[in-house]
Amino acid sequence: MAENGSDRNGGAEGEGRPAAVHPFPPSKTPRNAPVTFDRHELRDILNVYGRGVASGEWKDYALDFTPQRSVFSIYRRASEVPLYRVEKDPSLARRQGAYAVVNATGFVLKRGHELVQVLRVLEGKPKLSVV
Repeated sequence: MAENGSDRNGGAEGEGRPAAVHPFPPSKTPRNAPVTFDRHELRDILNVYGRGVASGEWKDYALDFTPQRSVFSIYRRASEVPLYRVEKDPSLARRQGAYAVVNATGFVLKRGHELVQVLRVLEGKPKLSVV
C-alpha cells in the first residue's frame, strides 16, 4: 500500500474497484470498420474487369464496403442489376474461403481462399476470329 492510503491499482484501499484492463496489442482498426479490398486484391479484380471492358461486355462497376463484407459489382449497363459480384467475407475465411463470385440471380459461381483462382470463373473462353 502506498503512503497516501491508495493501492497500486489507483483506487482507494477497500473500494473494490479493479484496475483498468487494456487490450494487448491495441487494435489498429475500430470495431465497426468496414471490410475492404487491399491494393493487391483490387489490382487482380481490376485486371479481370479491364479485360471485360476491352471486350465490350462490361461497362460499369461499383464498390460497397460494410462491416461484414466488401463487394465489387460488375455491370453491363449502369441502370441494370450487376451481372457479377466479387465478394470478400472474412467470416467465411476458415470454412469455405473469403472470396466468392456471385451471378445476377445470386448463384455462387465459385468460392475459395485465393482470389486469383476464384476470378478465373469470370475469364471467358478464348474466342477465335478470322483475320
